[in-house]
Amino acid sequence: MAKHESRYNGVLIVNKPQDFTSFDVVAKLRGILHERRIGHGGTLDPMATGVLPVFVGGATKAADMAAAQAKEYIAGFALGYATDTQDSTGTEIARSDKTVTRQQLEQAVAALQGEQQQLPPMYSAVKVNGQRLYDLARKGVEVERKARPITVHAAELLAFDEASQCGSIRFHCSKGTYVRTLVHDLGENLGTWAVMTALQRTMSGRYMLEQSHTLEQIQAAAEADDIESLLLDTDSLFQMYPAVTMDDYGYQRALNGAFITPEHVTDMPRQAGILCRVYYQGAFWMLGRVDTLDRGGLALFYEKRFR
Repeated sequence: MAKHESRYNGVLIVNKPQDFTSFDVVAKLRGILHERRIGHGGTLDPMATGVLPVFVGGATKAADMAAAQAKEYIAGFALGYATDTQDSTGTEIARSDKTVTRQQLEQAVAALQGEQQQLPPMYSAVKVNGQRLYDLARKGVEVERKARPITVHAAELLAFDEASQCGSIRFHCSKGTYVRTLVHDLGENLGTWAVMTALQRTMSGRYMLEQSHTLEQIQAAAEADDIESLLLDTDSLFQMYPAVTMDDYGYQRALNGAFITPEHVTDMPRQAGILCRVYYQGAFWMLGRVDTLDRGGLALFYEKRFR
């Protein structure tokens, strides 16, 4: 095997354990797989568990595209107090004796849906003037942050105990959404306080919790030399796009970063702007974009290569 080649290439869906950072998972897998080229598709807080897509070998080029996809979470919450981190790991900073009914809560949860501007919490990895907010927060420094656009596609109250004022909510939301901030805002909207007490990511893009593997399962597979059975193909991330195949001439042009005209691509869509999964000799090779040539007509242009 050449020095730069990877033994493994593909997507490994990890069920992240609690108290691990996403980087901890990557570091652990580098040791298990003996592979340096590993990246993850969307950071999870240490207290969170669940779906963490990990990209291995040539698939690492797709990690940023996975991070940009929508996510689904189940968040545990408790009403009646607030912390400096907006979750139960932080220091209590406020308390309220107000209680709410399930009906009031359901209405408030539904009101969280839609496009909105969200202010990143101080305890987050967002950078301001080159510094991570959580580093500043640990020093007791609070800085001005810019709100960012997010979308909550769905918010559903799953459970609520009126006696304890605790429950759980399912959120389906866009990239960059801080679920603990949604929970904090929920408390404010109800005229009380709220903190997130647990978080599980159940979906990341097209990847589901049912597809995930624990670190222990991955370790066992590595010891049995069976990692390949856990890896998903890189193109599993792009199943929403149509598939096309290049002929030999098209492949040579793609190698040089040149556009490919329709006669060298099977089933190429006839609409500008469409992304395609591009294959050569049965193997996924790149993402291509259908676009208009300067002289007129359509061609397939290189978008992102994975081999």
